[in-house]
Amino acid sequence: MKFTFSKYQIFVIALLAFIQFTVVLDFMILSPLGVLVMDQLKIATDQFGLVVSAYAFSAGISGILAAGFADRFDRKKMLLFFYSGFVLGTVFCGIAPNYEFLLFARIVTGIFGGVISSISFAIIADLFPLEARGRVMGFVMTAFAASQVAGLPLGIFLSKHWGWQSPFLMIAAISGLVGIAVAINLQPINSHLKTKSENKALKHLALTAANSNYLPGFLATMILATGGYMLMPFGSAFTVHNLGISFDNFVYVYAITGFVSIIAGPLIGKAADTYGKYSIFLVASLLASAIILYYTSLGTSPLWFVILINSTLFVMITGRVISANALTSAVPDLKDRGAYMAISSSLQQMSGGIAAYAAGLIVVQTPSGYMLGYQNLGYVVTGAILLTVIIMYKVNEYVASKNPGMVPGEMKPAEAELPFEA
Repeated sequence: MKFTFSKYQIFVIALLAFIQFTVVLDFMILSPLGVLVMDQLKIATDQFGLVVSAYAFSAGISGILAAGFADRFDRKKMLLFFYSGFVLGTVFCGIAPNYEFLLFARIVTGIFGGVISSISFAIIADLFPLEARGRVMGFVMTAFAASQVAGLPLGIFLSKHWGWQSPFLMIAAISGLVGIAVAINLQPINSHLKTKSENKALKHLALTAANSNYLPGFLATMILATGGYMLMPFGSAFTVHNLGISFDNFVYVYAITGFVSIIAGPLIGKAADTYGKYSIFLVASLLASAIILYYTSLGTSPLWFVILINSTLFVMITGRVISANALTSAVPDLKDRGAYMAISSSLQQMSGGIAAYAAGLIVVQTPSGYMLGYQNLGYVVTGAILLTVIIMYKVNEYVASKNPGMVPGEMKPAEAELPFEA
């Protein structure tokens, strides 16, 4: 049975993608700016790793605190509240004069921004049946790629002319416009309130977190963050100083890689719905592992080759994220969906924060700028990927047990437990 999207659903997908674009860009912009930030603020790799991880730790803590209330309010109101705080934190980043203020600004941004993805994924699970979630995730997750094609090159351009803080002011301005669109055009999303548990917030949080059926999903989502948080913070320094790509040419690496990922995202989402979400996750994970081991061992390389291997790697990473999110969205029951998404996001953020800080301890930047120990990150990330493959197999078994007779790309009509209301 083929699922057809309504005009409003298409609007919601576009709106959520734009929200993800701003949140992802806010996080990702630190990676290419790492060279400038470390130089201008005179900070070491471990301090920069702490700046990156501060966002993740604060996001993780706030997500846990918000999880108990996630299923007790209209999801639109929750989205507006946390998105407004995210905009404020991003403004703080844009006016940060020193390392200490930047660290504070990233904490504020993380407190609000880290919860937004979980709210967005809960909205997707509320409005779209599982048979279509691969495609929806495919489009929404193109925000990662779009941030590279449009956001990062523009951010790098702004940073070269008006300082590294200027990209954050750009993100805040764009986010403000998106927030207005949410307030005016997004309809209330409150069907989950009809099945609201009578448990108090803390009890609801505890029961959701302790549900043994949810534990594999929590663990898989948590480990899934390791790769990005370990490799990305020092990706720009590695590309410039180890691979020999000039900072001026660095923008082409991000732009072309992002453009390829934009094309691949929806195709991967469709493939996940057609051939099975775990099957796509498995293939993407194994290919990503091989590429990471090779990439992190590279020395000076031509620009075209760096673009080629980066593009291939990001397609595999995109495939993992899309298929994993689509599959884990089917794990929680309706009454626990918001709490489950918030807890998953929190665990992912905190795990990522630990990974980012650990990466700052594993790699060392020499006086010449050369990054020592980057290959060790490749070993750690590959191990995490292979572990996630095993855990996601258990998640897939549980989802299949909830939907007897499930076949790749086809869900029984009962899976769409929340019919869309225009």
